Amino acid sequence: MRSPQIVLENLQKHSLDKHYRFERLYRNLYNPDFYLLAYQNIYANKGAMTPGIDGLTLDGYGMERVNRIIESLKNHTYQPSPARRSYIPKKNGKLRPLGILSADDKLVQEVVRMMLESIYEPTFSNFSHGFRPKRSCHTALLQIQHNFTAVKWFVEGDIKACFDTIDHHILVSILRRRIADESFIELIWKFLKAGYMENWQYNATFSGTPQGSGISPILANLYLNELDVFMEEYKQNFDKGTIRTHNNEYARRHSTYQRYKEKCAKNWASISGQEKMEALAEQKRLRKEFQSFPALDPMDMNYRRIQYVRYADDFLIGIIGGKADAQKVKEDISEFLSSRLKLSMSAEKTLITHGHDKARFLGYDITVNDDTSTRKISKGQTRIYMNRVKLYLPKEKWIGKLLDYGILKIMSDENGKEKWKPLQRDDYMHLAPHEIVVQYNAQIRGMYNYYRLASNVSVLNKFSYVMEYSMYKTLAGKLNITMTQAKLKYRKNGVFAVPYRNLSGEKSVTFYNGGFSCVKYALGSYVDLTPDYARMNQPKELFYRYKAGKCELCGAETNEASVHQVNSLKDLAGETQWEKVMLKKRRKTLIVCRECRMKINSK
Repeated sequence: MRSPQIVLENLQKHSLDKHYRFERLYRNLYNPDFYLLAYQNIYANKGAMTPGIDGLTLDGYGMERVNRIIESLKNHTYQPSPARRSYIPKKNGKLRPLGILSADDKLVQEVVRMMLESIYEPTFSNFSHGFRPKRSCHTALLQIQHNFTAVKWFVEGDIKACFDTIDHHILVSILRRRIADESFIELIWKFLKAGYMENWQYNATFSGTPQGSGISPILANLYLNELDVFMEEYKQNFDKGTIRTHNNEYARRHSTYQRYKEKCAKNWASISGQEKMEALAEQKRLRKEFQSFPALDPMDMNYRRIQYVRYADDFLIGIIGGKADAQKVKEDISEFLSSRLKLSMSAEKTLITHGHDKARFLGYDITVNDDTSTRKISKGQTRIYMNRVKLYLPKEKWIGKLLDYGILKIMSDENGKEKWKPLQRDDYMHLAPHEIVVQYNAQIRGMYNYYRLASNVSVLNKFSYVMEYSMYKTLAGKLNITMTQAKLKYRKNGVFAVPYRNLSGEKSVTFYNGGFSCVKYALGSYVDLTPDYARMNQPKELFYRYKAGKCELCGAETNEASVHQVNSLKDLAGETQWEKVMLKKRRKTLIVCRECRMKINSK
């Protein structure tokens, strides 16, 4: 059989041909190497060792499991198990349903996901950023900052219960436009209709792509790509005019400046030094005066533009035009979603906001700044910038995070002035001192890494201050000393560092002191990257270790290798031989023969 990489590369090669229809996809599910590649992709995921409804995890991956899956796919008896339903809390206090798949279904869905990604990802819109390779919240925000200059109105879009209300028939009809393999389509149907178990009771699924499913993100993007295409077509009809008319007020003041400057140049040799200084000051005043006006008329009724960015089921639209235009855009999108995709806009979250006010998108406040700024572009030349998009970190976000952690108490003094009191974290008392510092550092870095694009990200110094003194109090409670003693115990030369010992010897953990500067590039990805989707699924170390067919515990050659996997190396005490080997190699996986596997399972 062909290698998975060649298959994925061929799928990607044909994806940009709009008239090409993909056939014989289902036969790729008979290729054992696809499942090994799938296992390589998902074994390190957080939920990889979470058991599904059958109680099994990815531990024990081997050809016995793969051959059983392939045989059921060949005779079309394969039936996905219902997902085990659990719930995770949302920020608004509600619960988000999460489906936990069986181990076999995770493998099959990952193979399907790789094929769908190679087929559809290259065709998706550049304005879509959610659940996509090399794209993120940051790339969406940077695109807004680049494209939304001078917009007058924002439309903050939110689709109500999007993942739960996706229509299965519409989704499959979209798939059938490019895929002419009914066996593959039938498999997608099975996943969509698998249902879920909650409180030991089966529940059928009549709509939606369950969150937690491996193929849910790509299917949701495929579905919402219809909205992206609609918006691209809508933009062609909405945009009007090639350039704004000239601003008369700017032209008049610019002419005044030019005439005065020419007059000064003509008489420069005959005026005194004092008069020259006064003339230069007046030139500077006149230049600043005309530069405070836009060169083109911002109220030109014959000029309109629309911009659009989407992240998953949230989208933001920027409009250069009137409020009536924004209202019409909102109504047209709502009508399209309702009639074509059977989705509805969230009335309470879909807002029309003026550009100088703050629109909320992906946790940032977004506004168009009407201040004028200049930047030197070459010797003697500057460029004027007006109406640029600014990104801000909302105050309630970082204060809310401190309150969620339970480490901030807000009080009022006798004058009604607000006072903040950092609190210790009782849930960290069981950790070692260096682990407490690691946890605080991770939370500070997580906050900063996400909001590093914000112009006011330096306010996180206040966030860090509360975190720092909460850490001191937590360490004091842990060590049964005062906060001041805890602070002085580990501080040296102005650096707070907690020492610890591991297998590598003496080490230390330093409390975060990296600062909070504004950074104007995406963390780990860039807008202009064009990812090679097939190359992303290249075999890595685990793939080749398994293919070598050698037991990593006893060294024997084997044709019946399986993978022993643990959730975390911290769970291993090093009491058995296999634990010692895994700790030495610092790997959560171990390729073992049948005999060694039986020994491990007998412990």
